[in-house]
Amino acid sequence: MTAFQIGSFALSNNLVLAPMAGISDRPFRELCRQLGAGMAVAEMLTSDTSLWNSRKSSLRLLDESDPEPRSIQIAGTEPEQMAHAAQQCIAMGAQIIDINMGCPAKKVCSKAAGSALLKDELLVAKILHAVVNAVDAPVTLKIRTGWDQHSKNALQIANIAEQEGICALAIHGRTRADRFLGNAEYDSIAEVKQAISIPVLANGDIDSPEKARYVLDYTKADGLLIGRAAQGRPWIFQEISYFLRTGEKLAPRPIREIKEILSAHLVKMHDFYGSTMGVRIARKHIHWYLGRFPDASLLRRDINQVVCPEAQLDCIANYLQRLEQLGVEHAA
Repeated sequence: MTAFQIGSFALSNNLVLAPMAGISDRPFRELCRQLGAGMAVAEMLTSDTSLWNSRKSSLRLLDESDPEPRSIQIAGTEPEQMAHAAQQCIAMGAQIIDINMGCPAKKVCSKAAGSALLKDELLVAKILHAVVNAVDAPVTLKIRTGWDQHSKNALQIANIAEQEGICALAIHGRTRADRFLGNAEYDSIAEVKQAISIPVLANGDIDSPEKARYVLDYTKADGLLIGRAAQGRPWIFQEISYFLRTGEKLAPRPIREIKEILSAHLVKMHDFYGSTMGVRIARKHIHWYLGRFPDASLLRRDINQVVCPEAQLDCIANYLQRLEQLGVEHAA
């Protein structure tokens, strides 16, 4: 594997954790970096900085305790507001600004932000120009292949991005209308990669080392942006990195290692969010980690009933101990 460069920042590899609202918080970013991600992008922030004082938004802010390079994603529709938000992020410790033009969520697109911006190429250019010229830091962009199957314009957006000084472009292989349905397509990513000179990250359905190798070979992309496949499996970055280097697959994670990783993750969430909020947010992560094990539905019932960190950790330990006694060595 070759190093991956974003502006002046050389990443240890070309595997990046995608920004995911409510998921790629600081505990998860730290964990993914420890388990092989070359960079982890922080959750999407609204460009309206007046809303950053809420507890939800404040927890999404970066600071200098985050592992370098520190990248955060912003979303909005007003060029000046986006530029100001970028400046504020840099002031708080961000080193790379990522612009969201790929989110398919209704609450984002209804405000003409996220992937809705792909319908207005002139506004795209204005936003990119404003942000790039507002900060002395690399600016990256995340897009989809277009608004729908009848208006794919990833190539046009990519050309605008390169002209406006974007340092790297991530492309999810679906349109906004596709949301996460069906299969991602990689022809559009390959077309963009052939047409522009800035680094391109391929994104969408990259859920195994073999799929990672295929997508890199097919698209000629410089790197991979991995999101949903890392949920409950943050070590996927190690698995992919090892396979790309050696052509061989790592053995499945044994239960004892999953217990160590999950327990450490839970403790980080409890500390970061506080006991009540941490326990509640941790539930979805526990389901992702352990949903493929036997009797996972019973575990979920028990987990949803505990309300303190110690009980949550004990519940996990007891469940995994029962699996080991039954001879279960790893997830299916």
